[in-house]
Amino acid sequence: MTIIYRPGTLEDSFAVFQVFLKSIMDYSERMNVQAITGGNDPEKLQSLWESRRPLFDFLADHASEFWLAERDGEVLGYARTIEHDGLQELTEFFVSPNQQSGGVGSGLLSRAFADNGATYRTIIATLDERALFNYMRMGVYGRILLKYFNRKAEAVRVETDLVIEPLDLTSHLEALHRIDREILNHTREDIHRWLASRRDGFVYKRNGEVVGFGYVGGSHGPFAALNADDFPAILAHAETHAAEKGDDFGVSVPMVNKKAVEYLIARKYQIDSFTTVLMSNIPFGKFENYLTFAPEFFL
Repeated sequence: MTIIYRPGTLEDSFAVFQVFLKSIMDYSERMNVQAITGGNDPEKLQSLWESRRPLFDFLADHASEFWLAERDGEVLGYARTIEHDGLQELTEFFVSPNQQSGGVGSGLLSRAFADNGATYRTIIATLDERALFNYMRMGVYGRILLKYFNRKAEAVRVETDLVIEPLDLTSHLEALHRIDREILNHTREDIHRWLASRRDGFVYKRNGEVVGFGYVGGSHGPFAALNADDFPAILAHAETHAAEKGDDFGVSVPMVNKKAVEYLIARKYQIDSFTTVLMSNIPFGKFENYLTFAPEFFL
């Protein structure tokens, strides 16, 4: 029976979530890792869709390309990208486990992640060799490993001269753009607006100037600091904020971020077994000054 490719819509969110879940759990079993915390708990899986639905709806609403592979009405796989200020990012690429060798993946990537002339082309990828081969064939290559660190949050105090304020996009958006350009080489207003509606945002000021930002809630992040030495104070504040709500705290860490890693090790955080890798067409960014969004669908 013929496989067809069609553009995805918001109404496909649950169908593609099911493909995502099948694919990531199959990957977990093959790699002997736990890709989703509590992923083997039936109660956790039952509630996972409702917790992930806002993210999947956001990705559907803001995708620059969103393609599905179908056969007889069944979604076999999907891929989608977002674009911001010269950056093209493949947010997702998942194919049902029983379709891995049928050419579905190549058909999806050629539609959703074709080189459109963007300056930077990126994906945060799992270590699945089949997918990595496809990404490299599309012209993106491994740059930086990311690991998720987490623990039960506690109140922590770190001496700092930073002034920490709640994020207000009306007055702080231009400062976020300035920091994103400095650290990530692009701006991304839509992502900040969505993050601010879902997580508790903060800005970090020195001498009246915004020198960093961060989001606490969900799986937490992203966080950015123009001076990497500020990460202990930023993380201590974020962990304390999570502790006040009775939450765990965790962050997705580019492994070049020495200051964040030192703080997390000193605080005896656990390192998740699941590993991702930031891939791009060319090197870019200052990831020693950054912690990514978690779960790692985009930077």
